[in-house]
Amino acid sequence: MPDSPRRYRPAWLRADLVAGLTVWAVLVPESLAYAAIAGVPPVVGLYAAVPALVLYAVFGSSRHLVVGPMAATAALSASIVAVYADAGGDDYTAVTVALAVVTGAVALAAGLARLGFLAGFISEPVLKGFILGMALTIIVGQVPKLLGVDKTEGNFFEQAWGVLAHLGDTNPWTLATGLVCLALVLGFRRWLPLVPGSLVAVAVGIGAVALLGLDGRGVAIVGHIDAGLPALGLPDVPAATWTDLIGPAVGVMLIGFAEGLGAAKTYADRNGYRIDPNRELIGLGAANLGAGLASGMVVNGSLSKTAVNGGAGAKTQLSGLTVAVLTVVTLLFLTGLFEQLPEAALAAVVIAALVELVDFGLLLRYWKASLAPRGTPASLAARPDFTAAVAAMLGVLVFDTLPGLVIGMALSLLLLVYRSSRPHVVQLGRTPSGRWVDRARHEDAAAVEGVAVVRCDGSLYFANSDRVRGALLTAAEGQRALVLDGETMPAVDLSGAKMLTELDHRLAGEGVDFYLAHDIGQVRDLLRRTDADLARVHPTVEAAVSAAVDAARADRDAPPP
Repeated sequence: MPDSPRRYRPAWLRADLVAGLTVWAVLVPESLAYAAIAGVPPVVGLYAAVPALVLYAVFGSSRHLVVGPMAATAALSASIVAVYADAGGDDYTAVTVALAVVTGAVALAAGLARLGFLAGFISEPVLKGFILGMALTIIVGQVPKLLGVDKTEGNFFEQAWGVLAHLGDTNPWTLATGLVCLALVLGFRRWLPLVPGSLVAVAVGIGAVALLGLDGRGVAIVGHIDAGLPALGLPDVPAATWTDLIGPAVGVMLIGFAEGLGAAKTYADRNGYRIDPNRELIGLGAANLGAGLASGMVVNGSLSKTAVNGGAGAKTQLSGLTVAVLTVVTLLFLTGLFEQLPEAALAAVVIAALVELVDFGLLLRYWKASLAPRGTPASLAARPDFTAAVAAMLGVLVFDTLPGLVIGMALSLLLLVYRSSRPHVVQLGRTPSGRWVDRARHEDAAAVEGVAVVRCDGSLYFANSDRVRGALLTAAEGQRALVLDGETMPAVDLSGAKMLTELDHRLAGEGVDFYLAHDIGQVRDLLRRTDADLARVHPTVEAAVSAAVDAARADRDAPPP
């Protein structure tokens, strides 16, 4: 547990209990709503929340992270489970539960294998684009419940067209209920953020059904919710399905891990402690295993509920344990209240939770950054980010959630290779103070006659060695010597070492001396182990340039043969 009982301060108790009560007021309606997104009975979301909260508190490393059903992983779950079972049946719920178990086992294995670095393989632009596409898809899927019309299946655009085609069938009572609940959630979030607007909206919806008889006016309600605690154990799913779920579960784990890790780090930074990515994987794995064994759905860390937890003054995971206890009370005694909950109110809770994720302003900022002149370092960084974010978003909107995830992950890896294969190679000049800097950025930096001084901003390896060689040969044209500053070249592989040796020989044939400055660390070691015959290696750029100038002077002063 992030904070052991011996270190717990009694003064924290009240803050943790109040935070737990506040989070419970948000978690219950949102868990019901996210279960609906996953296509399972609403109570499945509550089943998942209890063990997830307890087990994460034991194994996770964050004092503030709240774990439970979430929109992104719920939508992923629906997309995956639809391949193996028809929506609405017991088999569908069983496969949903099995996916939580498999996701938990995969995350637990990854954490024990210390694979926490995997989160870095999904770049932030790809993750943001994916979540934006996911949010838009989920919102458009909830709009029919807000209007009281039939939902059209398909991708985002097909569902949006279906909404437009059925506008004439809108039930005014359903629409009024949904809009009032949506206004309540958004209004409380804007003006009274400490009040759980989701719970207020749910209470108003239930009250409206009871007082106005809305269920008799065509307003759909949640209906029967099983009271009591869930059955424990593995779901009855064919053995082949278990193995088939392993691949999709990896995707669910990566998205859930990346989203939860981001929330955990945000509040750890604010409160002065550190997050262990491997423990976060173990915590995520334990939470999903517990959720699945308790007949629940996939879970992950929630930024919105963590924000509520932190804002309410939580100090430790005792707040999460408080939420778990209150959720058990809900399952035992309060499910009857939620049976009268209008589906339009649930849709309003989901839409309100996702509106803040529809951040087109972020895409606009990526686009503005991508307008940097082509070929500059800023362009090299920003253009791929903007392209990847848009591609990940469109992948979800056009091809559905799971294909969009695959597109996003593939783009993350391609971005990594693309950037590292194009290190920025700059020509250096000496300032009046003696510093060697990029001549393009410093007007007072002067070149040394007959000597080209070049810096490679990145490691030298098989994917970029040809590109770097071309840049170095271009810089050496018409010069007497070429100096390569290795200070910003922290690593080199066998291909890079071979390229440097071949470059030295080629330049020698053209009458150009090749010098290496700052052959630091691993670069020096590998050059020596591979017998790279570089005769002119110097500790600093200044020393290398001085040697090149002296050699040129000696050649000029030498008597003719």
